[in-house]
Amino acid sequence: MSNPSTLTHNRPPLRIPALTCPFPSEVNPYVEEVDRDTLAWLAASGMIEGAENLGRYGAARYGWLGARTYPYAARELCQLVTDWCVWLFAFDDAFCESDRAAAEIARALPLFISVIDDLGDGDHVGNVFARSLLEIKTRIAAAGNGDQLDRWRAMTKDYLFAQVWEAANREQDVVPTFDDYIVMRRRTGAMLTVFALIDVAAGGCLTPDEWRHPDVRAITEHANDVVVWDNDLISYAKETAGPNIHNNMVSVLRRHKGCSTQEAMDLIGGMRNDAVAGMVALKPRLDALGSAGVAAYVRGLEYWISGSVDYSLTSSRYVHAWSAQAPPGGDM
Repeated sequence: MSNPSTLTHNRPPLRIPALTCPFPSEVNPYVEEVDRDTLAWLAASGMIEGAENLGRYGAARYGWLGARTYPYAARELCQLVTDWCVWLFAFDDAFCESDRAAAEIARALPLFISVIDDLGDGDHVGNVFARSLLEIKTRIAAAGNGDQLDRWRAMTKDYLFAQVWEAANREQDVVPTFDDYIVMRRRTGAMLTVFALIDVAAGGCLTPDEWRHPDVRAITEHANDVVVWDNDLISYAKETAGPNIHNNMVSVLRRHKGCSTQEAMDLIGGMRNDAVAGMVALKPRLDALGSAGVAAYVRGLEYWISGSVDYSLTSSRYVHAWSAQAPPGGDM
């Protein structure tokens, strides 16, 4: 897998390092139906205001993200996980790629936590994001078992709390330290929430002991790092003019390691390749467990690596920014 993306301006263009991937790449056969119905679900949800903004989501074709990252999922389950991904994008645009203060996000948490832990199908919820979250939770509960639902609940709450940390960085113009960013990016990226649905989408189930197995945790961490670091690279041009630019590994390395932008990107490329190698090294030990559930989960992680890169390098959410913007600070 390669990437042709560059950022063109008067100086030599920035180059995203090759995002190599040894894992298979497939597309769910229901991609067109899922893409159509996800946009219809989003429009009906009320989370996106205005025809122009909705058109931007339509142009991004998020159904292709779900279809590439869950190519094995049945029609209804592919719809569920894709709708969840789109909820995360909509929440990110409204709460995380904005100038919302940390205190404002913190004050919104009780409602979201109540939806995740306490409220049930049919309970009245006024906030459009919370109402859509409740619908997603209800669908997950119907598709999976109690352990799978609890896993998604825990990961989603972790994600929401991490947004307060990220907002505090924006509000106080803080570039987090390298070590802090590694820890928190694994949570702000929401990948654990989508990984928690891999076995649901596959129609199987990891047991609690399998979910907690040290090798399963290790390969999950590697996959998480690969996807969020790839996203930091691919989304960097989109974020340069936005309030969230400091919450990006490129910015972290520029500030704390004294790197140029291109040097930072190349370092991240090496880091993500090391994480991919870690996944490959762990697979034989996980295969030796002889668990169909673990095997399906590992395969799902691999599809998230290949699928997220394949989608992102062709998505209007990211590629238009690379042709339209220049890097901050003027350095290379």
